[in-house]
Amino acid sequence: MEKVNPVIEAGWKEVLHEEFDKLYFSKLKSFLLDEKQKFRIYPPGKLIFNAFDHTPFEKVKVVLLGQDPYHGPGQAHGLCFSVPEGVPKPPSLVNIFKELQDDLGIPISRNGNLTKWADQGVLLLNATLTVRENQAGSHQNHGWETFTDAAITQLSLRRKGLVFVLWGNYAIAKKSMIDGSRHYILSSVHPSPLSAHRGFFGCRHFSQINNLLRQNGVEEIDWRLE
Repeated sequence: MEKVNPVIEAGWKEVLHEEFDKLYFSKLKSFLLDEKQKFRIYPPGKLIFNAFDHTPFEKVKVVLLGQDPYHGPGQAHGLCFSVPEGVPKPPSLVNIFKELQDDLGIPISRNGNLTKWADQGVLLLNATLTVRENQAGSHQNHGWETFTDAAITQLSLRRKGLVFVLWGNYAIAKKSMIDGSRHYILSSVHPSPLSAHRGFFGCRHFSQINNLLRQNGVEEIDWRLE
């Protein structure tokens, strides 16, 4: 079996190194190489581990779980719910900003790039880290979920006092991996326009996150992007 040696932040590499030696990860790499021969894949290769690179393992304060990268041109850059500057904000992100405004009075950002959150300790982690252009969910069940589940498990085991934010049924299903006696779990319906009015709006998760961090003597997140 070929040795896989991905470029990823050193702290994450240390806690996840066993995953890179497993058969599923080798198969995942082969799958991705084959996909790239046939299709356009998002995000670009150097951004696949962007969430890990911007939020080192020891710096994680909050874990926000997404499902799949955006599959339109120029949208995905390795951070869940986020788009690069200049790219129109997808509907779920618009609703996230509406809730942020209602919760903390922060004006809705013109910019949908959430890198500033990631750099403060918000791990913006999609369960699946790549996608085929214009085909949502096309890289699910090829190994990425095993890898990102391992990341969640390691955070649960090795860290303490993290705030896990689970929006929607897919993210809520990950709850069983999180030790609720060591960490905090906030959950609601997904911010998608299909569900946001059923409990995402009014969840006040942003203020709750900062209250929990403050109670633990951890610096709060500055949610402003501009």
